[in-house]
Amino acid sequence: MRRFITIISPVIAALITVAGLAGTARATTADRVTDYYGQRLAWSGCGSGYECAKLKVPLDYSKPGGKQIKISMVRLRATGKKIGSIVLNFGGPGMSGVDSLKASKEIVSASIRQRFDVVSFDPRGVGGSSPVRCLGTLGLDALFATDPTPDTRAEVKLARQWNKTFAKACEANAGTELLAHVGTGETARDMDVMRAALGERRLTYLGWSYGTYLGARYADLFPARIRAMVLDGAENPSQTGAEFVQSQALGFRVAQESFLRDCFKAKDCPFKKHTVGAALKKLEALYKRADRAPLRNGYDGRQVSEAVVRTGVMSALYSTSSWPSLRLALTTAFKGDGAYLLQLADGYNGRRPDGSYANQYEALTAISCVDHPESRCPYWPVKGKRFTRKVHAKGSPPIVVVGTTRDPATPYKLAQALAAQLDKGVLLTNDADGHTAYRGGSSCLERQIDRYLITARAPKPGACAAKT
Repeated sequence: MRRFITIISPVIAALITVAGLAGTARATTADRVTDYYGQRLAWSGCGSGYECAKLKVPLDYSKPGGKQIKISMVRLRATGKKIGSIVLNFGGPGMSGVDSLKASKEIVSASIRQRFDVVSFDPRGVGGSSPVRCLGTLGLDALFATDPTPDTRAEVKLARQWNKTFAKACEANAGTELLAHVGTGETARDMDVMRAALGERRLTYLGWSYGTYLGARYADLFPARIRAMVLDGAENPSQTGAEFVQSQALGFRVAQESFLRDCFKAKDCPFKKHTVGAALKKLEALYKRADRAPLRNGYDGRQVSEAVVRTGVMSALYSTSSWPSLRLALTTAFKGDGAYLLQLADGYNGRRPDGSYANQYEALTAISCVDHPESRCPYWPVKGKRFTRKVHAKGSPPIVVVGTTRDPATPYKLAQALAAQLDKGVLLTNDADGHTAYRGGSSCLERQIDRYLITARAPKPGACAAKT
């Protein structure tokens, strides 16, 4: 399964300018917040051995007596002698934790399944938790086809207009009250209410990608309420938005070159000249070709524009398991047929086979515009509060940070930075390609993580620095 990160995709890059990270306020002392901590979850079967429930939380933690929202949750009961619950976040922001856990019971190891109830949830604004909705299918189709590299006044004007249109649609359909309260800081508060509702004195947590930023925010708010925490594919909370974009651009460049070197060994590689430089030039020529005129599409009636081509290529770099699909998609694209790249882009954008969209892009934008409030979202109807600082989590137990050396979306240096700034950060290294490591990295790394989650005793730094 792919875990996603807040990413400046080709579409977003055409629409916005990125600024610093942000968040909502720290813990409030209002007495009625404690009322939410006493609730009991009413679990009921929701198919295939899963149980589902709703968690009540205040929309605005500064006004706990005001409007409530409900957080959708899902769990798999422990298969053996239970020691507690483990909470998962799959990234995004915008990914449905309920759908992601339902898609795979093997997302954690058999050892973790045996000892924990495995729990996930849709963060506020996502999926079944007061979802942010903005545009319909046709509107999103058009948005995702918008030129990511506008080079004429008309193209710049169109990109700006789409930015305004999308913001106005979100305001009209989701409302400013919800949009103001979907940030990561308040989701971290929700997780602590969830911890209590699960009957856990301290939280056991595994977060991938954006889930590492959420975990770091939780650790900043509630360091003493952590039992064990794994942050896999880490963000660095002290980076500004612009710095993160620069890091990510370099990460995707490294991943692209790694894909190409692997491609040169395959019989179906579409590049005749087996040098990275020549292959990159051919890719750039493909992007320019799609910018001049869309590629053919026998799949449906949509245009395979430059934005679609770039998104299709980028999405396949998240996992080496997608590299064969990317080779096929590029082989046909070089002949003028963009249907396979379109399908790769659809998967990334959350477009279903029936043409409907999951709300992951709308939620991603809404959450990011609260978390990144400066110039990134110039037309957004609500403003966030800047959060760009080191997270020390003083008083926490050891927190394990996992970095993959050729991770495109969260480059390895970000994991190094987060582990260094945490008072008790422990870095594990996965020397590999792809985004995130647990359940796809080395067997050594998986054993170290499982042992830590079960015993709460952290591995030594660098325990899995070599491929095994």
